[in-house]
Amino acid sequence: MFNRLREDIECVKERDPAARSFLEILFLYPGLKAVRLHRKANFFYRHKMYFIARWISQYCSKKTGIEIHPAAQIGKKLFIDHGTGVVVGETTIIGDNVTIYQGATLGGTGKETGKRHPTIGNNVMIGSGSKVLGPVVVGDNSKIAAGAVVLHDIPANCTAVGVPARVVKVEGVRVDDLDQIDIPDPVAQEISRLESEIEDLKKLIAKGEEK
Repeated sequence: MFNRLREDIECVKERDPAARSFLEILFLYPGLKAVRLHRKANFFYRHKMYFIARWISQYCSKKTGIEIHPAAQIGKKLFIDHGTGVVVGETTIIGDNVTIYQGATLGGTGKETGKRHPTIGNNVMIGSGSKVLGPVVVGDNSKIAAGAVVLHDIPANCTAVGVPARVVKVEGVRVDDLDQIDIPDPVAQEISRLESEIEDLKKLIAKGEEK
């Protein structure tokens, strides 16, 4: 238990430049509190004490603004930064070394039964305000940009942006793990492509009128 707590605190210190001390993280970080409470809730859930498990998860939601269903499976060193508005659904599976920013949702679409929430690989970043919906899989080392809406699987080592999210390449330049800004804007790219096609069509029409 103490080893796991130490790991959780160390991962916060590694990923949050604002973290100053062990005690500050332990007592004042809502993301750490939510993860610790979830482990207790998950223990009771696995032992079929569903009411107690749900009570702990709801208490956590009120205290931290982070709602994690007690049945969700969470790996080592999950860092929830700020955390307000984060929602993690019942059948969600989260790997190791995952970072989730405020306002993110790992939820269902309301259409599936059984496994209806996402599976998140190791070393994944889920950007602020992003939504990963349904039984999709986000591969290891991938990044979901802020505000993205993921409705389909994302392969490993990729960056997904936009609504709906799609994988983009950054011309071989690696995007920093905690960088939610320096990512191409897929909407601007699509507008640019359409403008180019419109110009080509205008030229074709002009040639036809000349004949």
